[in-house]
Amino acid sequence: MEDIEAIAALQDPVRRRLYEYVAAQGREVGRNEAAEAVGVARTLAAHHLDKLTEAGLLESGSRRLTGRSGPGAGRPAKVYTRSKAERSVSLPARDYLTAAELLAEAAEQAGLDAGLCAAARRRGEALRGSAAPCGDLDEAMEMLAARGYEPHRETAEDAEVVEGEPEAAGVVRMRNCPFHAVAERFPPLVCGMNLALLEGLLGADGPVRARMDARPGECCVVVEQSKNNDD
Repeated sequence: MEDIEAIAALQDPVRRRLYEYVAAQGREVGRNEAAEAVGVARTLAAHHLDKLTEAGLLESGSRRLTGRSGPGAGRPAKVYTRSKAERSVSLPARDYLTAAELLAEAAEQAGLDAGLCAAARRRGEALRGSAAPCGDLDEAMEMLAARGYEPHRETAEDAEVVEGEPEAAGVVRMRNCPFHAVAERFPPLVCGMNLALLEGLLGADGPVRARMDARPGECCVVVEQSKNNDD
């Protein structure tokens, strides 16, 4: 019932646009920024953002957006991020998550990692069909977005620079893992499956490649230009 009520909160078009904007940023968003982004007054944005928080779709906090502290820094502003809780509705009720967790547990105990990855790679290839391997990162982002991964290009500020290596360029990270709930319980098994699925979907020998690079709060896989296709 709570999930139905939460999803129903998105029926209002302004509220939905605000939710989509906050969710897409991958960081804290203030009321002024959200209001400007969707073209509504700050007071209206504040009302809907708080309603989304009450519904459990957003989480709220406060911080000084100026980055300063001490006297004269101004009052902390209310900020919002997407909630980590998952929401889904099935009528009649279904429990696919329990089935997935049981299957993952059995596969892990039986040491079926290689077989699972092979099946995932075949599924990715089947999803790609007769199309050639993914041609570039823009095409990869379209394919990933269609699968619910919420891809975004890594900026220089996001990149973790390793001494002696050039800064990461042209790396696509993903804010959402479609298998998050199961991956939390069985990370090696499910993350390996996810990597194999994306290798099949994008093409293992094409201009782009998927590789493992887990970071907190994001998908365990990143996509980048293949080393053998660098100019």
